[in-house]
Amino acid sequence: MRPSGSAGGRCRAVSRVLSILFFQGVYTVLSLEIKADAHVRGYIGESIKLKCTFRSSSPVSDKLTIDWTYRPPTSSRTETIFHYQSFQYPTTAGTFRDRISWVGDVYRGDASISISNPTMRDNGTFSCTVKNPPDVHHNIPMTELIVTERGFAIQLSSAALLSILVFIPSAVVVILLLVRMGRKSAGLKKKSKPGYKKSSIEVSDDTDQGEDEDCMRRLCTRCAECLDSDVEEAY
Repeated sequence: MRPSGSAGGRCRAVSRVLSILFFQGVYTVLSLEIKADAHVRGYIGESIKLKCTFRSSSPVSDKLTIDWTYRPPTSSRTETIFHYQSFQYPTTAGTFRDRISWVGDVYRGDASISISNPTMRDNGTFSCTVKNPPDVHHNIPMTELIVTERGFAIQLSSAALLSILVFIPSAVVVILLLVRMGRKSAGLKKKSKPGYKKSSIEVSDDTDQGEDEDCMRRLCTRCAECLDSDVEEAY
């Protein structure tokens, strides 16, 4: 009975050692961590940075390599557009010729590149691959690039839209009133002359002026009520 128990103990010890070695091996293989932006938006003619960072458990050496590849949105074909190993090797052919620049720093874990003079033809998927032997990795981060024209999009909130709709008509009314007041001032100077007598048309104009001023007061009161109600709804 004792030999049997001793054999069982040795089996468990061997199994434990194998488990430790296995997990250590897995940790060594997967110890290189790479991160990249999943989506990047750029604009025609403006340089675009494709960011890629890595973290390795091994010191950076001359064996470290970085590769950037590109795949068009309507194709499964990939092409290498940048390679790094102690020196920078941007592509010398294809649509990215003379437009790829190295903006990274391997000693800081930065493997980023930059694209100059981008166009909509550059849209697609970019992949960043880093190897730092003995560290290796299996997950390759991908970045989807979308290049568009820069536009001037103006988004108006409901409060801003209400303010525009209220104040523009008010400004028009104020301008009209100022014009009428200028004319009235000129008429008063004329009336101040000796022997001047009002005509029936001028009497009618005076009545209209009073009605306009009353209308302006009501409009201003209404504008204030609208703005107060909008502020209360926002809160």
